[in-house]
Amino acid sequence: MFLSVFEVFKIGVGPSSSHTMGPMTAAVRFLDLLRRSPEGRSAARLRARLHGSLAFTGKGHATDRAVALGLLGWTPEGLDPAAAERQMARLAREKLLRPAGLPPLAFDPEADVVFDYGPPLPGHANGLVLEALDRRGRRLLAETYYSIGGGFVVTAAEKAAPAPPLSEMAAARPYPFASAAEMLRMAKTSGLSIAGMKRANETAERSPEEIAAGLRRIWSVMEACMERGLAQEGVLPGGLGIKRRAAKIRVQLEREKHSNRGQPHLAAEWLAVYAMAVNEENAAGGQVVTAPTNGAAGVVPAVIRYYLDHCVGADPAKVGDFLLTAAAIGGLIKHNASISGAEAGCQGEVGSAAAMAAAGLCEALGGAPEQVENAAEIALEHHLGMTCDPVGGLVQAPCIERNGVGAVKAVTAAALALRGDGSHFMPLDYCIRAMRETGEETSVKFKETSLGGLAVNLPGC
Repeated sequence: MFLSVFEVFKIGVGPSSSHTMGPMTAAVRFLDLLRRSPEGRSAARLRARLHGSLAFTGKGHATDRAVALGLLGWTPEGLDPAAAERQMARLAREKLLRPAGLPPLAFDPEADVVFDYGPPLPGHANGLVLEALDRRGRRLLAETYYSIGGGFVVTAAEKAAPAPPLSEMAAARPYPFASAAEMLRMAKTSGLSIAGMKRANETAERSPEEIAAGLRRIWSVMEACMERGLAQEGVLPGGLGIKRRAAKIRVQLEREKHSNRGQPHLAAEWLAVYAMAVNEENAAGGQVVTAPTNGAAGVVPAVIRYYLDHCVGADPAKVGDFLLTAAAIGGLIKHNASISGAEAGCQGEVGSAAAMAAAGLCEALGGAPEQVENAAEIALEHHLGMTCDPVGGLVQAPCIERNGVGAVKAVTAAALALRGDGSHFMPLDYCIRAMRETGEETSVKFKETSLGGLAVNLPGC
């Protein structure tokens, strides 16, 4: 099993990796498919149909807008908000796309993005079908895409295809661990840390300099997102009237820090507000890094910032090891369970993020591989069963605060693991399996459809 750190941590835009970034990427891919197909020369109109969770919470997650942006040629990482807004305004007026290498294509975002509230497609809860039609409305070409969490997108054929044999992956990577148990065995045999093994795996595709530069870039974007969130005030978009809180809390904490009147848990408050700042930016559609998803994007950067600003002996040079270790844990969870809220609930999002952050912090503070694995297990274990029930289909309530609490749990898990020798009762692999089984048995009402839980138990809902 191998998932690059640069796949786990992807630069994109809010508010959702699965509902915004994924559909945008799918639309870009469909344009590329159309360009390569002979049907492209006869295409006159495009249409998108959203299924499952993409339909139920697509409006709140700006899925229809994301599809339109993708069809305009924008990728999540390359999005220029000002230029994209101008193009969207033109599209609303003209209802016409002008993609390079294709004829002009009729597309009305209001009419040609269809929200299908029937049963989800068979491959995943987040499914969408993109179609090219001729002038008579006959289908020329269609492709089914699944947005499987964290911004990852696969076609129906790719989803159904068998995974490559482990022997092939073993030949391509020096440490192709597919489970936590294998990870620990390889660490013991090699004498390397988890970050060291992950870095060695990354060198199969990139030079050490490229890896280092990429990790600096990830942290730079995370930190910039956090700083914007810590400075911005106002009401978040979407209609719930939820106010940004991070900036005001930051001012309060700064005042208490300098007056020496803060409570003993002041550091935990900083930790929570770091995470909330990121997720307020995500809710506003700002630039964010999947960690491993947008809905859980605040936990990892918050714990990194906590490490740098509050931990004794913190070393900025260890941020890269933090991210590599976190990516190793995130890869295991995605490979053996899910990071998709529509598939596993919020245990798959904030739970995974907390496990990743706990492992990264434990590594940065000098933990042995066994302690790192223990930290991840503690954090994940205490998110099991958490539902994904966003009010109004928006990544705001309870998502923003949930990231703050998840970050606090991550630090607690790392601290507990560092107090032990790495031996513990529940292996991480078993905990990941329990998360997968819990997600499979959880009602669809509690998996990013806004049909149950907090989403409907609120006055006025």
